[in-house]
Amino acid sequence: RSSARTAYAAPASGFGEGTNGALLVTVRSPQGWGRDLGVLESWSAELSARPGVANVQLAGVNAAHTFAVFAVTPTGGPTEATTEALVNDVREQRWLSESGRLSVTGPTAMNIDLSARIASVVPTYVLVVVGLSLLILLVAFRSVLLPVLATGGFLLTIAATMGLTSLIFGDTRFTGLVGLDRAGPVLSFLPLMATGILYGLAMDYQVFLVASVREERAEGRDARLAVVTGFKHASRVVVAAATIMVSVFGGFVLSADPTIVQLGVALSLGILLDAFLIRMTLMPALLYRFGERAWWLPRWLESRLPRVEV
Repeated sequence: RSSARTAYAAPASGFGEGTNGALLVTVRSPQGWGRDLGVLESWSAELSARPGVANVQLAGVNAAHTFAVFAVTPTGGPTEATTEALVNDVREQRWLSESGRLSVTGPTAMNIDLSARIASVVPTYVLVVVGLSLLILLVAFRSVLLPVLATGGFLLTIAATMGLTSLIFGDTRFTGLVGLDRAGPVLSFLPLMATGILYGLAMDYQVFLVASVREERAEGRDARLAVVTGFKHASRVVVAAATIMVSVFGGFVLSADPTIVQLGVALSLGILLDAFLIRMTLMPALLYRFGERAWWLPRWLESRLPRVEV
């Protein structure tokens, strides 16, 4: 265990998990409270009564007695659901005793806000990636089915990667495999990073493999024979490239930083799944199964697409 991890765990073992997830709750009262400390005591009591609060302390007030800051210690750690529920609960109490306006900040609250913001944009981000993927592959390979198969395979890769990563880091039976002593949540920005990086690598492998098949087909070979011959030639490049990338990202698991470990595990798993199961197993099987239909393109679309030689 690193010294940083020991220092983090020490306060939690002595004062509770919420010590590392303290919140700063500010109360602004336009009318002020003068020197009536009873108002501050009542606000402190009301905050203490909220579910999930372990301790409330007055951290300071301004000279005009219109603004107060309370240090609130939750019962749960900074990544626990009870702490997030507490932040949302306090924020919903817009007016405390109808005389003070509440706000919540601090590193824990900001991380909760960041996670929520990232989660809200992930669907849009994935839609943009999928849309660009369909468009670019349509132009590159002049086929309606190929872009759909390639992009669908990529979505399967992302779903499986994030599912396995969540299982590994969220279940204490598997955390020991990556050198961690406890389970925890997946990083909020990991889906965005994994999607972008894995998309680039997946389409790299896709272009290597399908361009080789298309070349064989252009030389007059039957569509199914072109799949067999093309993949035989191009698969060596993909195996070498995928092995190198898995080795690189797999090395991240040796890091003492859990953030780096999660990134390495997610990318290693994603490349393994995409290169060996999707690109070199599922894709050739589907291309072989569809035969000539895999290269179908409507005439009206044929005349409108620019010609690009991959």
